[in-house]
Amino acid sequence: MSMFRRRSLDAYASLGGVGLLGFCALVARDGTVDPPELTVFHAINQLPEFLSGPMQGAQFLGVLAVGPIAAAVAAILRRWRLALAFVLVTGGKLIAERIVWQLVVRSRPGTTVSDAIVRGNTPSGGASFVSGHVVLVTGLAWVLTPYLRGGWRVVPWAVVALVAFARVYLGAHAPLDVLGGIGVGLLVGGLANLAVGVPVARPAEAAVQREVQREAGATEHEGAA
Repeated sequence: MSMFRRRSLDAYASLGGVGLLGFCALVARDGTVDPPELTVFHAINQLPEFLSGPMQGAQFLGVLAVGPIAAAVAAILRRWRLALAFVLVTGGKLIAERIVWQLVVRSRPGTTVSDAIVRGNTPSGGASFVSGHVVLVTGLAWVLTPYLRGGWRVVPWAVVALVAFARVYLGAHAPLDVLGGIGVGLLVGGLANLAVGVPVARPAEAAVQREVQREAGATEHEGAA
């Protein structure tokens, strides 16, 4: 991927995040949970109780400390741009969510949904739109993905899906809260990559890498034969 294509992708992610956030905010702006959203909320929130323990653990993948920890690991691996991007995502999350909270005022399901099941230590009140947990993991996933290869690229987004699911199941957020959080996360992650840049292999380097992979595959095939 060329540098131009990489930067274009990050710009599109940021714009797409704004669009997703805008749509969710437009629907949620009156502070209520409308019937279609309520149906999705109940479908997740009323799942069996045995999921409570695992989901309470899963939500910790989105706590604020994850950003600095990820930055420290990236610095140890001498991935300086990635470390800086993680720091920017963490700071951007704190700023962006507070701006959104001022624009769209909606309380948590424990207040807005009469029959919501609130599990564990999840608060029943407070700002609900958007989910800060989901903002953080989405932003981190976006800046991390370009550094991964093959099937490993799925892992960060599986974490995003897991955290989003957990927050609805535990009664912390309604579905649009987590979708809006994904939008903010894409915005923050895209801007972080645009600010620090993402290393892109030059064509010659990419060709060498493909040749090495091809030879490795041929060697494995001969060994199996």
